[in-house]
Formats: sequence, C-alpha cells, structure tokens
Amino acid sequence: MNKPKTITIAGKEYAEDALSDDAKAQLQNVITVDQKIAALQQDLAIVQTARNAYMRALQTLLDTTH
Repeated sequence: MNKPKTITIAGKEYAEDALSDDAKAQLQNVITVDQKIAALQQDLAIVQTARNAYMRALQTLLDTTH
C-alpha cells in the first residue's frame, strides 16, 4: 500500500490529497514562484560573474594605460 504524499508547511505535515482545491492551487503557486526564484538566482550568478570579468578587464586596461 502506498503512503499518501505529504507536504510540510511551517513544520506541520499535510496529506496532499486532503488539501482543498484552493489550497492545491496556492501550493502550485508557491512551487511556481520557488522555481522562478531559483531561475533568477541562477541568472544573477551569471551576470555577477560577467560583471566581475568586465571589471577585471577594465582594471587591466586602466593599469596598462596609466
């Protein structure tokens, strides 16, 4: 027999199949937003890396021209 899937919110476990339709919709919203946050964090890491490379290149140019 399969154990029902549970989710933990604020330290309390809930059986996913016992959630109301509204609660399931809100849970899906949370999941979607969490995925978007993760994607944005990856994008931020990429642009921060690029900025660091540009700053190093700028510093190298300034050091060689002054």
